Amino acid sequence: MKGTIYNIQRFSIHDGPNVRTTIFFKGCNLRCKWCHNPESISSNREVEIFSERCISCGKCFKICHKSAHYMDGEGIHRIQRNLCDGCFKCVNDCFAEALVGVGKEITVDEVMKSILSDKSYYINSGGGVTFSGGECMLQIDFLKALLVKCKENGIHTAIDTAGNLPWSFFEKIIDVTDLFLYDLKAADSKVHENLTGVGNALIIENLKKLCITGKQIHVRVPYIIGVNDDQLNGIGLILKDLDIPKVELLPYHRLGESKYKALDKDYTLRDISIPSEEEIENAVGILREYTINAVKA
Repeated sequence: MKGTIYNIQRFSIHDGPNVRTTIFFKGCNLRCKWCHNPESISSNREVEIFSERCISCGKCFKICHKSAHYMDGEGIHRIQRNLCDGCFKCVNDCFAEALVGVGKEITVDEVMKSILSDKSYYINSGGGVTFSGGECMLQIDFLKALLVKCKENGIHTAIDTAGNLPWSFFEKIIDVTDLFLYDLKAADSKVHENLTGVGNALIIENLKKLCITGKQIHVRVPYIIGVNDDQLNGIGLILKDLDIPKVELLPYHRLGESKYKALDKDYTLRDISIPSEEEIENAVGILREYTINAVKA
């Protein structure tokens, strides 16, 4: 069995408790305006282009069987995205590393080899493996196979999900998942749709069902001033009666902006300000008013 991922991040400390390996799956069914991993959105293989590194050797022009590479009117190396089929021949021949391939088909055993190489760190720290994305649950059978292998090897497992999936997908993996990192991006469904492309009715319904199972859940709330900061009270009302031990506030940052340029995608939130420590503290305080254990991630 194979799945499509775009990164394996070892020694991660931000995607679940303690030292972890995070497996990033490619493909997502939300279109969040603030997404800092735009390379995770499409399920297809993509080529990032960093024109500032290009030395104009011309090798990619010659090797591309789709003639997708071109120089624009300002002499900048670009790719016609509608022509590129993600074969990565140009990537493999670019010794200047101006071209970077994103997306890799990989087997369960190949992923597990990477995971097991750090098993001692998980055991000693109380960490484990987190499956993230994109939306890792879109590749549910591949995901389940990995979860089963992890449990067979005594490794703690976490799923990072936006919850916009059929409940039957959750049922497939509940028994082999220790922790769910569950995103809740807005309380109002219309606001949620404007920000992500979909409403939140299914997401909230799945969260409530998941709470009934008794599984450990940490809810993660992105915090973007002028975008969803007015949703905190509504989110508090949704969460206050649910059995959720921790809510993590994820302050907005611009670390993914360069990736949008590399993929020729428009980054619409470049003018949004990064929240100050005082604003973050106030936002956490709003959630705590609903007797929620809220913390800054």
